[in-house]
Amino acid sequence: MSDKEWVTMIIQHYGDLQRIKQENGDHENRALDYALKLTVAQLSSLGVNVEDITLS
Repeated sequence: MSDKEWVTMIIQHYGDLQRIKQENGDHENRALDYALKLTVAQLSSLGVNVEDITLS
């Protein structure tokens, strides 16, 4: 798998996690929050600006 494919896969995963969090509304889900933090760390380490792809 190329670096570009790897980054694309992580970005898609991040988008999936964000949509799940958005659908959860105000329901607290610590496991989901932690998964989001880990994914943000991965993307940041790969040079991806997550602010550009974060849902509001």
